[in-house]
This record gives sequence, structure tokens and C-alpha cells, in this order.
Amino acid sequence: EAGPPPVRAVSGSAPASASAGPGRNTGSAWPRSQLPVLDAAGSLVPLGALFTRQRAVVVLERHFLCYICKEYVEDLAKIPKSFLQEANVALIVIGQSSYHHIEPFCKLTGYSHEIYVDPGREIYKRLGMKRGEEVVSSGQSPRVKSNLLSGSLQCLWRAVTDPLFDFQGDPAQQGGTLILGPGNIIHFIHRDRNRLDHKRINSVLQLVGVQHMNFTSRPSIIHV
Repeated sequence: EAGPPPVRAVSGSAPASASAGPGRNTGSAWPRSQLPVLDAAGSLVPLGALFTRQRAVVVLERHFLCYICKEYVEDLAKIPKSFLQEANVALIVIGQSSYHHIEPFCKLTGYSHEIYVDPGREIYKRLGMKRGEEVVSSGQSPRVKSNLLSGSLQCLWRAVTDPLFDFQGDPAQQGGTLILGPGNIIHFIHRDRNRLDHKRINSVLQLVGVQHMNFTSRPSIIHV
């Protein structure tokens, strides 16, 4: 099996071609753009079709029972669709569970942007996403609100109360973040080394020209 593709990070909101000098590639080709994902109805969708005409921020998550992933997606859910539309950017979350878990996960997190699953983890494998926990000093993720005990209890409770009673994905599989498109181009890739190693959301938004988000402040009150 071929190894993960090399990639070159493209900084700023300029198109890839603007940062490439003469004779240099503008980015790496997406391997097998027809690799399918499943939507909430269980329909097959070629992943490459999701970023044919616009850039996309694609977040590959660990299993849907992971409380850290849940809280990260809760923050992704706070990004207004108008911010993404202004920058002509799609936001896509991909999990590795059965498609039956998509709708409950969206209800749980409030996430309303695009979301799909890759139950066979073919995309994870193709992109070289890590399995297992790498011991590194990642520090506390700003997206994590629960401590280990309370978060683990939440995971257990959701597992035992779910009618399907499964882990909603491989617990050893780590995720990552990519910027793709338009077309079969990878501009940026971050492979999570452990469950706390999510890429900071605002740093990714900056790369695609989406407005900065303040995740810590309360919603502002406008007096009229």
C-alpha cells in the first residue's frame, strides 16, 4: 500500500498558485478522489466531489463517543455559515462510525455543517493518520472543557444508553485536519499525534481567510 502523500502547507488566504514559484508544484494531489464517504442517510458520496469547486476544511475525528472530539465539534458548530460563505469555504467533519450515529451526534453537538463517515477508515489509512497514542507534551487543548474522569463517564454513559451499543469507531484511531481544493489538491495537513492534538480552530480558519472566532466570550447583546 502506498504511503501517505507528501503535502505542502499553504499559508494565508491566497490561492495556492500565488505562493508557488516558477517550476514548483502548487500542492499535492488528493489520492483517489473517488474514495467514498457515507452521509446521514447511508448514501455513498465521493469525497473528492465535496471540494471540486471550493476549498474545504476537512476534520477527521476519532470515534464519536470521544468526549474530546465532541467538545471540539461543539466549537466547530459555533462557526456561522455566513463566515464560511463569505470565504467560499466548506467545513466538513468526517467520523469513522456507522452512518446511523451521524444524526444523534449532530443533535448532541449542535453541529449543522457538512458531516460524513468513513466506517472502513480508508481515508484515514490513505492519509497516514496515526493509530495509537503518541506521548508528547501537547498541553491542554483549549477546546476541551471536561476533565478525564467526567469526560470518560460521559463516554461510558453514551455507550450504554445507545441502542446500537458500540464504540462508534476505532478508539485507537487518531484524526487530523486538512485544507483541500478546489480540485484534487491538498494545501495543508495536520495529523493528530494523540487525542489532545487537535489543530487550533482559529489557526485553520486564518489559513482559509475565514473570520476569527472568539470561543470564550458570551454572545454579545445588541440593544436596539
